[in-house]
Amino acid sequence: MQQGPEMRIDELSLSLADNLETLTALYENCSDVIFHRFLIYGQTDAVLIFVEGMCDTGIIDEHILAPLKQDTGQLETPFMKRIAISHAQQISTIAEINDHIVNGNPVLLVDGEKEGVSLCVAKWDKRSIDEPVAEAVVRGPRQGFIETLNVNTTLIRRIIKTPALKIKKVKIGRYTQTKTAIVYVEGLADASLIDEIEKRLRRIDIDGILDSSYIEELIEDNPRSVFPQLLSTERPDVVCANLLEGRAALLIEGSPFALVMPITFFSLMQSPEDYYERFWAGTLIRWLRYLFLAIALIIPSSYVAILTFHQEMIPTTLLLSVARSREEIPFPALVEALLMEVSFEALREAGVRLPKQVGAAVSIVGALVIGQAAIAAGLVSAPMVMVVAITGIASFTIPRYTLGISVRLLRFPLMFLAGMLGLLGLMLGVISIVVHMSALRSFGVPYLEPVAPMKWGIFKEVLSRAPLWTHNTRPHLTGSYNPVRQSSGLKPGPDQGENKHD
Repeated sequence: MQQGPEMRIDELSLSLADNLETLTALYENCSDVIFHRFLIYGQTDAVLIFVEGMCDTGIIDEHILAPLKQDTGQLETPFMKRIAISHAQQISTIAEINDHIVNGNPVLLVDGEKEGVSLCVAKWDKRSIDEPVAEAVVRGPRQGFIETLNVNTTLIRRIIKTPALKIKKVKIGRYTQTKTAIVYVEGLADASLIDEIEKRLRRIDIDGILDSSYIEELIEDNPRSVFPQLLSTERPDVVCANLLEGRAALLIEGSPFALVMPITFFSLMQSPEDYYERFWAGTLIRWLRYLFLAIALIIPSSYVAILTFHQEMIPTTLLLSVARSREEIPFPALVEALLMEVSFEALREAGVRLPKQVGAAVSIVGALVIGQAAIAAGLVSAPMVMVVAITGIASFTIPRYTLGISVRLLRFPLMFLAGMLGLLGLMLGVISIVVHMSALRSFGVPYLEPVAPMKWGIFKEVLSRAPLWTHNTRPHLTGSYNPVRQSSGLKPGPDQGENKHD
């Protein structure tokens, strides 16, 4: 979080000419930085400095320049009383001038004044608030974050309307000076967690931050792990739900993705829609999600291991059918599986990178054509195509894209182990993954909590979506916490007609 190497922190001079000499040299060859010189009341030299396209020129002309240029025949003081804007701030250094200008706030410098005035009239084009593409829900809020930090903090403030919602802003990047906001609810988030976040942000010394993924990679506990240790989301409701559980969030200027911390593996397996549908549906969908996670991870490896080393596990009728389909296949099961998996991943990547209008069609048609052609050419068997297709569908049920990438990557080493050692290799691979996950931490919180270590109080949320009237206590993540989330006795029923809280 250091200033750029060209930045100066010199104090402003009483001479406007000296200040202009310094600033024009600083912004040399910056054609979008406008220096508008004029006379205040026709008598005092002044200059208004702003970046073209980052402020409201209509307000500048009507409410700033027009009142100040008006010649009243006498020098009126103070001149700021003639400016009809809601917020202005005095600044006294070159560094502060640059900070305000590049954030869209014009700076007014007056001859004989050792302090400038930053005028809060920033305005630039921004994307409208739309539904998140990667986290769409059938029932629930349809608002998503955009690339403007102030808009994103407002979306959170509209949901959590309490002074306990704290937003601390820091700047990261020597050249980009990217604004980053630490968001938390005072009294729910542990103070040591906020201190640790600030500590990790302060140690970042980098030229620029272009997306939240930069910060995620620089502050996570184990950067060499394939598993995500922070939750990235475009949804304000997801961020607010985590804030109310004692977590903290990072919002980054220029990125529509917020980072939530600390998290666990089971946090990544939850979808916001689990809590917008009835708890029976949420529980069933959660069970299916865990089932398909296991399918996406181990089914190709299991197929390779059984077909290569453990044919006796296959029923005779099915074994004969598989043997007939493989009698002309020149490759072993491992090579066949790798060939199809790599092809499927290539089609998936192509579908993402191609224009939206043709991406889905190319990926679907490509999979059908390539799969059928590979079977007809005798390169792969029909059962293998079916296994890869089921694996691909199962991987789409994982609610977090970052966790889905981890599963896709781990699938390949598991296939190699299964192809060399059979089910023993597959079991060794799965055990290694579990051991690695058990050693992971997210800002000090065990990655497999509440399973390892076991915490019965919040274990109910792992395999089921408990009814809302049972959520009386808040999850205990780390440090001190506020345990009471809601009043007891909220279960509805025919005997609940009277309001107990009146």
